[in-house]
Amino acid sequence: MPTNSPMRLDAELTEAARATAGSMSRSLSQQIGHWARIGRELERSPGVTAPAVQAVLEGRGGYDQLNVQEQAIVRAHWAEGIEETRKNLRLDRILAAQGREVVELDGQGEVTVRKTRAVRLVQPKR
Repeated sequence: MPTNSPMRLDAELTEAARATAGSMSRSLSQQIGHWARIGRELERSPGVTAPAVQAVLEGRGGYDQLNVQEQAIVRAHWAEGIEETRKNLRLDRILAAQGREVVELDGQGEVTVRKTRAVRLVQPKR
């Protein structure tokens, strides 16, 4: 079970994490934890070049050119992003905004089709 431990952090690190956290849809604590996990994996893998990993994550480099350890770091980053997106995904709202029908199974296992009611999607502030 995770526990919280208070600690002092350098003001520059905290401000950099705060600036990055919003654009990554993370809290300050989540951003610092993310960076800590990346740093841990980098220290465990001396053959990893951080600039090569960062280039792939930013779409400037090729995944296949990375070594096995670097690919593992990229996959971990992608998995974290996918999980965060999945948690926040609201297909009901997306389909309603498009005026589309929803097909689903009812409690008896029968297929039901229902119209979605129109809603206005609001983009989260970053």
